[in-house]
Amino acid sequence: MKTVVFGGCGSERFAKLLAKRIKASYAPVRTSYFPDGELLLRLPADVRGKHAVLVYSFQPYPGEVLLEALIAIGAAKQQGAKKVTLVAPYLGFMRQDKQFHAGEAVSNSIVARLLSSADMLVTMDPHLHRIKSLNRIFSTKTTTLTANQTLADHLRRNHSDKMVVGPDEESSQWAASVAKLAGLPSIVLKKKRYTATKVRIIVKSKIPLKGKHVVIVDDIISTGHTMIEPIKQLKKLGVKSITCIGVHGVFAGNALQDLKKLAMVETTNTIHNPVARIDVTKAFAETLR
Repeated sequence: MKTVVFGGCGSERFAKLLAKRIKASYAPVRTSYFPDGELLLRLPADVRGKHAVLVYSFQPYPGEVLLEALIAIGAAKQQGAKKVTLVAPYLGFMRQDKQFHAGEAVSNSIVARLLSSADMLVTMDPHLHRIKSLNRIFSTKTTTLTANQTLADHLRRNHSDKMVVGPDEESSQWAASVAKLAGLPSIVLKKKRYTATKVRIIVKSKIPLKGKHVVIVDDIISTGHTMIEPIKQLKKLGVKSITCIGVHGVFAGNALQDLKKLAMVETTNTIHNPVARIDVTKAFAETLR
């Protein structure tokens, strides 16, 4: 079965790299708007009897991406695609997994039902907190990839003299796993919260940190606050250099500029951004072949 890879809004570069890896044809999703603001979408390649792979990473405008992805899935099916796969390098709307206040939508399960119109979903390191598997909320087939090995390979090639640091307890799985794969030492910092805005980072390490080069590893860098406070504490301890590495570089507001003032910053290319230097398309290609 022949495969056609389509690049949705903001994900064209990723889609082109993916198409090249799996030796498939590529086409950008074409969109325009009616005078009243409604979206008009066109798939500019024949998908009848083929495998249509739609690439949509849910940034920088997750609401617009969601709508376009849903219409693209429907369009591929209308035009006779034999199989429709949604590749979401960064899958949005997964953080709201509980009703914290009366009337709030638990958006992860709602969005999961909508996106289950695709025959398969492939994503990387989604935000799974209270649920441990996407299969709990999706009715379609899901494949969850991890960037751990890719990050470990990157560390071995470019940061082999450094210590891996997890910025808080929630990041322990990322830091410990990546460090172990890379053969590097690691520590996880502890966060002590006094109020909604006052937080203290506790650094405990059996290895002296003074003069060390460290890499802070986390899954999502959004506002940057999870990394900024640890950076300040580590610098007080005499750390020589700091690099921040994230799987998904959301960088809300001025997060990237603020972080770059304090440390070197790198992310994977699940979300297109100025520091997306770590290519993870190989992992997606292996799933789609």
